[in-house]
Amino acid sequence: MLDGKSALVTGASRGIGRAIALELANAGAKVAVNYAGSEQKAQAVVDEIKQNGGEAFAIQANVSNEEDVKGMIKEVVSTFGSLDILVNNAGITRDNLLMRMKEEEFDEVIQTNLKGVFLCIKGVTRQMMKQKGGRIINISSIVGVSGNAGQANYVAAKAGVIGLTKTSAKELAARNILVNAVAPGFITTDMTDELPEDVREEMLKMIPLSRLGEPKDIANVVRFLSSEDSRYMTGQTLHVDGGMVM
Repeated sequence: MLDGKSALVTGASRGIGRAIALELANAGAKVAVNYAGSEQKAQAVVDEIKQNGGEAFAIQANVSNEEDVKGMIKEVVSTFGSLDILVNNAGITRDNLLMRMKEEEFDEVIQTNLKGVFLCIKGVTRQMMKQKGGRIINISSIVGVSGNAGQANYVAAKAGVIGLTKTSAKELAARNILVNAVAPGFITTDMTDELPEDVREEMLKMIPLSRLGEPKDIANVVRFLSSEDSRYMTGQTLHVDGGMVM
């Protein structure tokens, strides 16, 4: 499905990003596995892809730093010869109630989760225009649509990603660069694994399908948006949340 394509997945050392990197590789894409801190985990993803017969390498970069992003994209293009798919997945949380949230907690999340997406989109645009096509998939969140107490910074960033997706899609459509977003609901990750049982029970009550999603549920949709099967879609946000927000 993605044979001959090359992809860059940010924040791909664990969780949803890891699942996306593995899924794109299984579909035939060469994958650059971006990480910010855990080289060991990123290399484990690369090793798994190679064991399955794929091609991948790990690359460290802080997506909120423009020079880091430029260097990362340059290395991906130099290594693979092209960059066809960008998945903006890197993100952090610094949860707190609005009245207690420190300015640096707000800024830090916006810098990574929103500005990071902007810098990566800007960084790949020239290369994709030269190639006369490309796919950009931004990982937002269902809370960017619904709001969520205790996450003013995260929600603001994820809502911003949806707006950024629509604007980028309009600007780049004429260049055959399709930009879409995926808004995951509650997904099983290291973060949700640590939640107390009563909190998990309350979360499940909000989901019509009565279960948390898995990282592969998100990866499957990203694979679809990366493929020719989605060639007439751009500027869309696909909710993958078990029906939580309709």
